[in-house]
Amino acid sequence: MQSKATTVQQYLAELPTDRRSAIETVRAVILKNLDPTFEEGMQYGMIGFHVPHKVYPPGYHCDPKQPLPFVCLASQKNYMSLYLGRYGNAEEERWFREAWAKTGKKLDMGKSCVRFKKLDDLALDVIGKSVRRTSAREFIQYYESFLKTARQRPAKKTAVRAGKKRF
Repeated sequence: MQSKATTVQQYLAELPTDRRSAIETVRAVILKNLDPTFEEGMQYGMIGFHVPHKVYPPGYHCDPKQPLPFVCLASQKNYMSLYLGRYGNAEEERWFREAWAKTGKKLDMGKSCVRFKKLDDLALDVIGKSVRRTSAREFIQYYESFLKTARQRPAKKTAVRAGKKRF
């Protein structure tokens, strides 16, 4: 559920009290552990922590007008989400999953999104360490290597080729 808020404070003010408290707590953990090069703002209707254009002028490949997103935090319809900018980094994902498992908490995670319904669902120390593990410079290097590799992969075959449908 994308918010129309233009500031983090406006976004937080729109949330129900219980969700606001949870989002503010996770936000505080992120801010405490974030490389100071990253900046906070609103991106894609969520609270975003990103590499600003003054540091990385190309911006986000999907929308170069947007700064390069690193972490996003959102209140969705049925849960809250923490999006970790991993771009397929298997090593970081492995570390994250192993560190989380050691806490004994259940991990509800998609490709880069940790879903949670209440603050107690989260391993806040693991989230803090995850954010702290990557500087903006390292993130840019990994992101650029990811893009280079992605561009070299052959395109996936589609069901529609030269106007012919396959059923």
